Amino acid sequence: MSSYPARVSVDLSAIRGNVERLREYAGPAQVMVVVKADAYGHGLIPVSRAARDAGASWLGVAQLSEALALRNAGDTGRLLAWLYAPGAPLAECISADIDLSVPAPWALGEVRAAAAEAGRPARIHLKLDTGMGRSGQFLPEWTLMLQEAVAAQTEGLVEVVGVWSHLARADEVDHDSVRAQFEVFAEGIRLAEAAGAHLEVRHLANSAATLTEPAVHYDLVRPGLASYGLSPLPGVEPSRLGLRPAMRLEAELTVVKDAPAGQGVSYGHTYTTRSDTQLAVVPLGYGDGIPRHASNVAEVQLGGHRYRIAGRVCMDQLVLDIGEAQAAAGDRVILFGPGDDGEPTAQDWAEAVGTINYEIVTRVGARVPREYLG
Repeated sequence: MSSYPARVSVDLSAIRGNVERLREYAGPAQVMVVVKADAYGHGLIPVSRAARDAGASWLGVAQLSEALALRNAGDTGRLLAWLYAPGAPLAECISADIDLSVPAPWALGEVRAAAAEAGRPARIHLKLDTGMGRSGQFLPEWTLMLQEAVAAQTEGLVEVVGVWSHLARADEVDHDSVRAQFEVFAEGIRLAEAAGAHLEVRHLANSAATLTEPAVHYDLVRPGLASYGLSPLPGVEPSRLGLRPAMRLEAELTVVKDAPAGQGVSYGHTYTTRSDTQLAVVPLGYGDGIPRHASNVAEVQLGGHRYRIAGRVCMDQLVLDIGEAQAAAGDRVILFGPGDDGEPTAQDWAEAVGTINYEIVTRVGARVPREYLG
């Protein structure tokens, strides 16, 4: 372990296995592994290389900086970036052969100008809001944007290579909204092809739809969470889907000491010892991405046994009441992992603090070192 008394271990063989499994679900469709937010906290560059090794035809990121980082690291495959504001370095991305999402008319205008600056056409994916109510345009406005994009294609400034959207409730299997969004998306594709767009890919399916909705796979699916071995489906364990969690978060105890009955623990004394016991300090806190809401509810594993966090999570530390357990400074504590040895999982933590497993893994701070296995 490095000088930092905690670490994230990422199993790249699990990442590769998950991507291979997702390719089976995708059938003839290509797979875009979504590696935004530092690959959901797992590490952008190592995870992207593992995904490519496993046959990912595309990578997807939110921020342009993430796409440029991948290019700077040597990735040359198809790559889509979708989140930017006015004034973004679009010409640099076009020169780097990065596909760009176009979510609004202003963005199309800036992409056209950037393509002229770069001296080559921009590869664009028109974002259709089929009912998510977030990025992209609803069908009437999108149709006008489509016409402008096809005109820019005629001018040689853009290539309309993709139409895409995002599902709001795909984790609710067979929900009516998925069918409704599917119908709007199909109409958008029809309009794009009739207008003369040269579509290479049509993509709608996220992790949940990749696993459960073959009808919306089209040419390309975009699994994010499932690529990391976590289930997007409530109540369904990853193993039932053929997936394996890739992240383990662990730390070394820094202090183990005796404490009397009635001793308050951590800020506000929201926990009080009920008998003579031992307190153990874990050097991770909300500064490392541990949710403060985990105070008094989330569990960790020490010496093969689970212990609930005692008292409030601090910025850099949390405390355990370990009773009469044999423990010493330097002993390993597992906050979450795949669950193979009875340790809590990211899903366990999510349920304890009232959030989703996406947030648990993604929020682990950059100051916690990453170690790559497999």
